[in-house]
Amino acid sequence: MPELPEVETIRRGLADVLAGQRLKGHGKVSRLRRFGKLLVIDFDDGESLVFHLRMTGQLVYRGKDKSEVAGGHPTKSFVGKLPDKSTRAVFEFERGTLFFNDQRKFGFYEFLPTAEVVKMPFVQKLGPEPWEITFEDLKQRLMRHKKSKIKAVLLDQTVMAGLGNIYADETLYLARVHPERLVGSLTDSEIKKIIEGAKCSMDASLESGGSSLRNYLQVDGSYGDYLTKFANVYGRAGEPCKCGGKVEKIKVAGRGTHFCPKCQKAPK
Repeated sequence: MPELPEVETIRRGLADVLAGQRLKGHGKVSRLRRFGKLLVIDFDDGESLVFHLRMTGQLVYRGKDKSEVAGGHPTKSFVGKLPDKSTRAVFEFERGTLFFNDQRKFGFYEFLPTAEVVKMPFVQKLGPEPWEITFEDLKQRLMRHKKSKIKAVLLDQTVMAGLGNIYADETLYLARVHPERLVGSLTDSEIKKIIEGAKCSMDASLESGGSSLRNYLQVDGSYGDYLTKFANVYGRAGEPCKCGGKVEKIKVAGRGTHFCPKCQKAPK
């Protein structure tokens, strides 16, 4: 599943090629927005097209000038002839075609009046993103879950939007907080470090093109290198940490969770 930095990378790539283009039967593209992992294409006629890629969704744009933009779950559809058996929708623009492909059909797209996008239940429930949230706001949201493990709570998009499994692990590592710590045991200093860790891990990912090494491709079809260059613990079970300890993997809230037991002390 693409996480926030991956969807933002897709948004930026599509914005470059779709800006000002008219969609057949609709107006011209005025902007591309993102709400958490929800991608929104706004048109100047007051309509919007929203996408959520879920587990295996992908967006592939192929221009008449041979330009190409691709993002999402990597399959042969990125380089093969489209539409294919995974194609769920085709959108004809003036200078190219946008294909929405999804093998498992978990993703979705929908046309809505632009004014209705912010009223979608998904959008209404989203918490602030790491770059927007304040210490006071995050503390209040966290303390509604005092008896829950911090890793599980960070995956809750109503608490802070955008953190998936990779970035929750990286955030907690940078904050030096064990993933099984109960929320109620966190200090103010640790909560502030969680915010900084989330921003730091996502900024690093955006700069490198997203955590695309194993699961997702960048908008130009190339692989991102976040996991090889910037990931401190995610995907590194059994490898040495920078501190000299060894990265371990456990399950928290049913998700594979990576941490360094030396840097992130176990709860007492």
